[in-house]
Amino acid sequence: MGLLTTLVTLPLAPVKGVMWLGEIIEEQVDQQLHDPANVRRELEEIEEAAAAGALSPEEKDEAQQAVLNRMISRGSAGADRTKE
Repeated sequence: MGLLTTLVTLPLAPVKGVMWLGEIIEEQVDQQLHDPANVRRELEEIEEAAAAGALSPEEKDEAQQAVLNRMISRGSAGADRTKE
């Protein structure tokens, strides 16, 4: 039965490979996006831009909040994934 199943599902192998590759890429992007070192660097860049006058205080606050919201959303997304 294993050989027959393999032969029947063989045409789907490329699709499965692309789906697997997509999952790997998604994991890597998620790790880089939420890496504490990257978040800290982004917050430092926001500080530097504000100190240089490139950002208004409101823009600085919005940018910092966006970075922090991204970190918070990862925590809730991770909790949802563990329930599946």
